[in-house]
Amino acid sequence: MTVTELISKVFLPISLAIIMLGMGMGLMPSDFTRIVKYPKAILIGLTNQFILLPIIGFSLAMSFDLNPTTAVGLIILASCPGGVVSNLITQVCKGNIALSVTLTAIASVLSIITIPFILSFALEYFGKGTDLIINLPILDTIVQIMIIVVIPISTGMLILRLKPHFAKRMKKPMHFASTFIFVLVFIAVIISNLSLIGNALMEVGFVTLILNIITMGVSYLVSKLLKLNIENTISITIESGIQNGALAFVIATSILNNIEMAIPTVAYTIWMFLTGGLLMWQLGKCPNTSLKQVNEANPNHVD
Repeated sequence: MTVTELISKVFLPISLAIIMLGMGMGLMPSDFTRIVKYPKAILIGLTNQFILLPIIGFSLAMSFDLNPTTAVGLIILASCPGGVVSNLITQVCKGNIALSVTLTAIASVLSIITIPFILSFALEYFGKGTDLIINLPILDTIVQIMIIVVIPISTGMLILRLKPHFAKRMKKPMHFASTFIFVLVFIAVIISNLSLIGNALMEVGFVTLILNIITMGVSYLVSKLLKLNIENTISITIESGIQNGALAFVIATSILNNIEMAIPTVAYTIWMFLTGGLLMWQLGKCPNTSLKQVNEANPNHVD
């Protein structure tokens, strides 16, 4: 096994699993059952993430006539729902953090089923008549995603339940350390494949920017049309636009063993931090009273 393969197949999945463990240490069963409190908002958010986003991704891949490998990479990204970063951005933007956490928790679990099927369809669709031949064993893929996502989250929740003080004390330092390690490994993979990535970023950079803007824009409009309040609208907009780039990168490099498929994720990560940072800068300055006034000005909104 080469150094690059060791990094992508061992260290990347392990660092992602640790990030998910830290996420689990901040979750409680109520984060999964809160759908009773926000049924409409959660349904809209999940529909945006699991149906709308992949459709937009497929449409852009075909409209821009992306090469099959890059097109599949775009779909990988579009099929990975938001992670812990979306919760942080939502909090700064004064959105409904409880809704954001609930959407992240439910989507993380559902993604173990949705990702393999969406990805299998994308590989078959874009691989027709080309040299792109990758057979995706759906059951094995589900198991791999469970190992790096669901099991660490469940373990983190168990730690929180059995050792709440330890979990709360360790959540932030562990999240910082795991993210730092992931970023270092991520950079190592990029540097070792710099010649390949440079040209490909030129091809997919603009497409990923459009994906980010359209997804967040449509999610905002749908939420407003369906009369959600401003806090829930902010949460859904961010959850739909801030994808789990870490998971997408691991799927491309570790499960599919194709660094080129990770390039859309690299480009999108840049854009989503720029747009997310812009939202934090704009909405973070707004006092909570301003959001309350917006809600009061729209008495027909739904919580």
